Amino acid sequence: MWLLDMLERRRKLKERGVLGMNRRNHAYIGRYNDRSLYPVVDDKVTSKKMAIAAGVAVPKLLHIIESIHELALYRSELEKLTEFVLKPAKGSGGKGIMVITGRDDKGWIKASGGRVTYSDLERHISNSLGGLYSLGGKSDVVMIEGLIKADPVFDRFSFEGVPDIRTIVFQGYPVMAMMRLATRRSDGKANLHQGAVGVGLDLATGRSLKAVQFGRPVVKHPDTGHAFDDLKVPHWRRLLELSSACYDMTGLGYLGVDIVLDRDHGPLILELNARPGLAIQMANGQGLLPRLQTVEGIPRHHPSVAERVDFSQTTFAQYRTVSHVHTDSVQPELPG
Repeated sequence: MWLLDMLERRRKLKERGVLGMNRRNHAYIGRYNDRSLYPVVDDKVTSKKMAIAAGVAVPKLLHIIESIHELALYRSELEKLTEFVLKPAKGSGGKGIMVITGRDDKGWIKASGGRVTYSDLERHISNSLGGLYSLGGKSDVVMIEGLIKADPVFDRFSFEGVPDIRTIVFQGYPVMAMMRLATRRSDGKANLHQGAVGVGLDLATGRSLKAVQFGRPVVKHPDTGHAFDDLKVPHWRRLLELSSACYDMTGLGYLGVDIVLDRDHGPLILELNARPGLAIQMANGQGLLPRLQTVEGIPRHHPSVAERVDFSQTTFAQYRTVSHVHTDSVQPELPG
């Protein structure tokens, strides 16, 4: 019986165009991403410097700590800061990111509301430098960035942390997008594996389609209680154009682009990923494969960012809201 159930499940996933991990790795990442370009996105310092050189808006870089010996030198600099973000340059999946939103006489205050002392910061930085959060456990460097002030339009939809928008860009065409909203469970971080909520977004309008937490459908934020029906991302066209431009900037054909909306500066590129995860399909209630195949079938790709975004917004429009979407969960991590 279990074998029949598994085969039926795989049939349904195939019908819905769900991209599996194996197929993603071989048919798209392996085929369209030159491995020589991986360091551009795997190292956040490298990608940030490239974006700055290209004139692409990114969060302000305050300091880079490259070794344990520099910790003592940077103590006085850290003591001056009230709001900042610690980020391992080669971290993955949001691991090792610490968001500091304030300070009082007891220490620094994290986005989740917890407090840390300088000793806690020092330990965290030391662990990050030692490779605790990096890909392959390799030694790392730590970036200290300015804190992003989230656009207040999302205050009802996120707990403490800054929401971000993940867009999958294929051959320069945005093909799917979702918003990741921090929760108490995710410690104020917009990371789905840690408990953030993923909200699928219509490429035409930036409106919500469906929402999931830990792969299960939800209709309202678990902490704020606000329903996702009226969620709409401002600056949507500009955000898609920024995402599309990252293809030209990096040369990577299959790319995940993470963007935040800053209160004062609008869309800022937060991170690039050469191996973006597949949970975006659950958030959208749609499979990636038909969209990727549509782009592969274009006789002649559009040369400009504006033309590519025009194509995506017209071709992949869904025009639905979270309350109208069928709530069956999909499991895109099955072998493809």
